[in-house]
Amino acid sequence: MEATKAGGRDGDERHAALMNNASAIRAVCSAVEGTLGPKGLDTMLVGAGGDVLITNDGVTILEKMDVSHPAARLLVQVARSQQAEIGDGTTTATVLAGAMVAEGSAQVLKGVPVAKVVAGIEEGARLAAEFIAASAVSIESLDDPMLYRIAYIAGREHADLAGLVLEAAQRVGRERLCDERYRFASAVTPLAKGRSEVVPGLLLAKTPAGFYEREEAQGEGVLVLMDALEPAKPAEEALATEAGFREYAASRESFRAELVRLAELGVGLIALDRGVDAEAEQFCADRGIMVLPRLPRADLARLREYAGAVPVRRAALAKPAAELARALGRARAAYDPARGRVRVTGGAGLAAVAVAVGASTRELAGERARIAGDAAAAVQAAVRGGYVAGGGAAELAAARELERRRETMRGLEGFGLAAVAEALRRPLAQIAVNAGLSPLEKVEEAKAAQALADSAALAIDCDTGEVADMLRLEIVDPAPVKLHAIRAAGEVAAAVLRIRTVIKMRSAADGESGGSDST
Repeated sequence: MEATKAGGRDGDERHAALMNNASAIRAVCSAVEGTLGPKGLDTMLVGAGGDVLITNDGVTILEKMDVSHPAARLLVQVARSQQAEIGDGTTTATVLAGAMVAEGSAQVLKGVPVAKVVAGIEEGARLAAEFIAASAVSIESLDDPMLYRIAYIAGREHADLAGLVLEAAQRVGRERLCDERYRFASAVTPLAKGRSEVVPGLLLAKTPAGFYEREEAQGEGVLVLMDALEPAKPAEEALATEAGFREYAASRESFRAELVRLAELGVGLIALDRGVDAEAEQFCADRGIMVLPRLPRADLARLREYAGAVPVRRAALAKPAAELARALGRARAAYDPARGRVRVTGGAGLAAVAVAVGASTRELAGERARIAGDAAAAVQAAVRGGYVAGGGAAELAAARELERRRETMRGLEGFGLAAVAEALRRPLAQIAVNAGLSPLEKVEEAKAAQALADSAALAIDCDTGEVADMLRLEIVDPAPVKLHAIRAAGEVAAAVLRIRTVIKMRSAADGESGGSDST
């Protein structure tokens, strides 16, 4: 009896880090899983200063949460990875990762070696992804009605936002949506106290420098300057000498000539990643040249692509007019002072579109823009990689496939495979919970129905509680969302399960002191 107790204590101590990490991950999952599915609810985030954010967006919740546990931060990284790569499905990725950690931990605590469980989880995630990829249905045209359904579901059943996103997708075109460098979701921008619309071109949230008298730029040339619009500055000590002052005066004179050259070349818009000299600001304003200083790098990149401009440094302004002209893009720019937006249209480069999402307040506009961004990301993912049955049906079918593989699998790795299969049932179970249904009962009903009909599209209709064909109901999800979520979840589960001990690192200050050697 005493030996049994001692063995139990040793086991608890050996797995203390795993149990602690699994508990922390479970706590983070509980914060977002209630938002999953059509009946999911919102989360209210309250800041230290009393500011309030109400959202249904998984990555927003995780980003804004005060997460201090190191293992829980790994889960936040999963959501960030999902958002960066796909732009949608962060809640699904988080729920899957949490479930794989929980199921894998349970197998380890039963006595299965960690290495075997991890190997099984990695194999299970790979097989599940292959199964879902093979069952994906391709989008052949932007007129495919399933694209609207994808936007509608990812947009949390906001019909107006789904319509905006689909209109924008058709304007930008299939080729642009399939470009790996293009993020369709970045075209969405919030607009407080304004109406929603699709703008062919770009909307930049920036107030032009000194552009008070006019609303439209006079020229169509676009200069993207990865520098400040100012003359070369001599060293401070040089200005104290007569020679240094003459050099400074000469540099300003050269700078004025460069500004004149830009005006002669028909430049109407100058976008900078730094500031603008006061004299240059006035010169440009007088001639109808719009200057956008300190524009974010992402906006500079979008403008460069849309206008077909070649970004240059400050030294390029001194080049001959013909050479400088080759770096210019073409577009028309207009400023809307009421909305604080610059509208850029008629670009000579790659196609672009802007989706302005309006609402009565800044907070509501921000949340609606996040929802529209999810819808845009889902549409782009579906165009690239097709779609599968939603509502947890695809994951449940993948779980059934893993169970069949498990029956013929030798070795302890099968326990890890079983952990992935169990985790893949979690999305459907959570959707059922959020709809007020019994998760165990509904998962078993859907599982039996899929086996009987040999269909990967059967799940639970949250309105009726009955088993239904998700494809027939047009409840679908982009395949890339599922694939990345499963792979990312498998990676973080393997990483967490491998952690045997947690040791606090010494600070940089302790390392620099280097005097004492204590234990």
